[in-house]
Amino acid sequence: MGKATRLTRNGSGWKELNNLFLIITNAYIILSYALLTQIGVNMKKLLIHVLTLFAAFSLFSFGSQAGGHGNQISYQVGDKKFAAHMEKAASTSKGTVYIIHDWNGLDDYEKSRAKMLSKLGFDAVAIDLFGVEAKLENRDDYKRETGALYKNREEFRARISAAIEAGKASDANSERIIVMGYCFGGAATLEAARSGLKADGFVSFHGGLKTPNGQDYNNTSGPVLLLHGSADPVSGMEDLASLINQLKDAKVPHDAEVFGGARHSFTVQGSRDYDEQADQKSWDALKRFLARLG
Repeated sequence: MGKATRLTRNGSGWKELNNLFLIITNAYIILSYALLTQIGVNMKKLLIHVLTLFAAFSLFSFGSQAGGHGNQISYQVGDKKFAAHMEKAASTSKGTVYIIHDWNGLDDYEKSRAKMLSKLGFDAVAIDLFGVEAKLENRDDYKRETGALYKNREEFRARISAAIEAGKASDANSERIIVMGYCFGGAATLEAARSGLKADGFVSFHGGLKTPNGQDYNNTSGPVLLLHGSADPVSGMEDLASLINQLKDAKVPHDAEVFGGARHSFTVQGSRDYDEQADQKSWDALKRFLARLG
């Protein structure tokens, strides 16, 4: 299990930033004194005014950096380092939603979804399953990283679990936990559900739906919501039907919403499969699911 660290006002990261700020402030005071002793009265008044504005701007800039809602959560699994992104709830937190990224790794897409969830009153953590040093430049890189996890399910699960533990240790609300993901992240969400990870719900957006040999949903701890396109070429309707039967047999509460004609990455703007209507309907379905959880 990885150990979590977070940049906080009392942590080493803020201490280093504070030290840097103090050095700059002291240099500013010394320079101001030196200038003021060399110039006339009128110029002194002008310089004092300018330097005062500079000091106020510096303090404002520092405060803006310190008070931002987005935070990086760093953690390790073995010798590998990871960095998740957290958005705190804009109001009293209802729980935490952990977002698992697509096959191209954690990027602005998942961070934007985290921001959307924060506006709904949830802490949101966009987790990292590939590591901060992973090379992610093209499809071959994406296949390498996802393939390694599909081949090593124990490591796959360890990374998901470590990210959630890191979130818990970093001020994320642990009273209610929901795991969700897109594409590869949807498949990862279902992996977490099969692993017996303790969560209040699992949501897959156009995820891979096939169950690996030897796995089942007998230890799934919460309800499962499947949001899928009827024209998805990666996991078709046969896969969806099979998964629904598995959930039924395991007595796992579940729901599925199918969006007619939607292909694989229907929520990803800019992709050839983007479907605005299916994107909005699936987000509305997520909101209803979260509301039912209380």
